[in-house]
Amino acid sequence: MYRELLASCQLCPRQCGVNRLVGQVGFCQAGNLPRLGLVSLHHWEEPCLSGTRGSGTVFFSHCNLRCLFCQNHAISQGTAGKEVSVERLADIFLEQQQRGAHNINLVTPGHYAAQIAEALTLAKRMGLVLPIIYNTNAYDSKAVIEQLRGLVDIYLPDLKYIDERYSTAYSQAPDYFRYASAAISAMVQQIGEPIFDSDGIMTRGVIIRHLALPGMAEDSRAVIRYVYETFGHSVYLSLMNQYTPLHQAVNHPTLCHCLSAEEYADLVDYALALGVENGFIQEGGAVSESFVPLFDCRGA
Repeated sequence: MYRELLASCQLCPRQCGVNRLVGQVGFCQAGNLPRLGLVSLHHWEEPCLSGTRGSGTVFFSHCNLRCLFCQNHAISQGTAGKEVSVERLADIFLEQQQRGAHNINLVTPGHYAAQIAEALTLAKRMGLVLPIIYNTNAYDSKAVIEQLRGLVDIYLPDLKYIDERYSTAYSQAPDYFRYASAAISAMVQQIGEPIFDSDGIMTRGVIIRHLALPGMAEDSRAVIRYVYETFGHSVYLSLMNQYTPLHQAVNHPTLCHCLSAEEYADLVDYALALGVENGFIQEGGAVSESFVPLFDCRGA
């Protein structure tokens, strides 16, 4: 069933329709086999995901967005990565479990959703019991999210923009909010209320991330308001200040500088004034290129 989705690719809102089974590629440039940039134990996710042992991240190459500021551009828009079979991907999930990871964290997985579903099904048959995190830019197909029911335990979507002027200019996706909001709604409906274990590690739930960008306070406030008014306390909001000018943002007139402490504090205050209670904020010092992983295909 999953392979049929690749014969005329409809995995994301771009609906490219290419036959990836025979080597055709669409906007995302992803082929038939999953391409991985890094397999690691990551300690810089939200505390309820990283815990003490780390989140078992699997970074996938390629992407269906073209964000000017992407910190992972080496794999999302470059050529870095190593192709692996579905069987090897299943083994990687089990190896992360053996390393002691709190969870399996699928980073930018949407364009490989069909292969990932096959690998997860196989790995679960072989003893995979960790919670599965779907760490996505949210430019996802609602139908694909529905097909992941029973395979994914935690959704970790971005909600980058509401205003299509920004999603067009910065990510080449004018319809970003329309599809992202529908996909996130499907995630919340599927997963329900958040659940944590006795150590405070999330085992089920939805965390919506928003990376605050310089000069975009109005749109950031709109994102925060939308999340709270739509989902209330059934989700967690992760408000991030770690924006670092990278990739094409270095020479962009608006995106070429970091978010100021005042800009971020104003957004936090706004969220609190609205009534947001379930959330994560970042303290100073999160802005650095040193937080960008080295995509050397380790663990693939």
